[in-house]
Amino acid sequence: MRVITTTAAATIGIALLSLLMDTARAGEIQAIVSGALTGAFRELTPEYERASGDKVVIAWGPSSGTTRDAIPVRIANGEPVDVLIMVGPALDGLITQGKFRPESRVEIAKSRIGLGVRSGASKPDVGSVDAFKHALLQAKSIGYSEGASGVYISTELLKKLGIADEVASKAKKITGELVGEAVARGEVEIGLQQISELIAVNGVDFVGPLPEEIQKASPIVVAISATAKDPKAARSFVSFLSSAPAALLLAKSGLDAVATSK
Repeated sequence: MRVITTTAAATIGIALLSLLMDTARAGEIQAIVSGALTGAFRELTPEYERASGDKVVIAWGPSSGTTRDAIPVRIANGEPVDVLIMVGPALDGLITQGKFRPESRVEIAKSRIGLGVRSGASKPDVGSVDAFKHALLQAKSIGYSEGASGVYISTELLKKLGIADEVASKAKKITGELVGEAVARGEVEIGLQQISELIAVNGVDFVGPLPEEIQKASPIVVAISATAKDPKAARSFVSFLSSAPAALLLAKSGLDAVATSK
């Protein structure tokens, strides 16, 4: 995971202005965005709006799930969207259905899963698979998300570790908010979610990523709706999200950024 430097941060605004100066206009972009981008968009959105003159209106949701705020549910219900940002396989399915433009698809980052605890709490060892397994067995309660990371944890990881039955009674799916919110309140002792979502919450100490042997890195992909009301504005936003200046902010937020343009 890359860390943004002070010098790099100081150049973001200049680079962004250069990137967008020829396309500045006043438009509005309706974006539906995975929670993995929560931290990054706190800086990405205002930077883009200042440079482009566009307004970005964001609806947040997990990349999977059946609750009202889940991205698949939003799309199925016909919620207006110009740009969609979510886990790759789920978005690819929507492209296959003809709802998003295949030529606009761009991978901007990879999102890894990590473990967090309430600020000031003892941090368990997660440096190996055995240590991570021990941490889950010793925890009084475990929270995981309704999104892609939670699906992996609840349907694959706990079974792979051989502890699904042992932790079933203390494992809780957190819906309608980031797992870190429940951790910060003390509702669950350990939170498992995308790293970028854990570190976006005040009151949470990030302990570390899952060991590589059991890690799952999800591609974060962006695409433009087949019915985007302002395709030019949508393309400008996608171009920015896949740029080097944006990659710096994505990396700062805990994601493994993938810049495809300068």
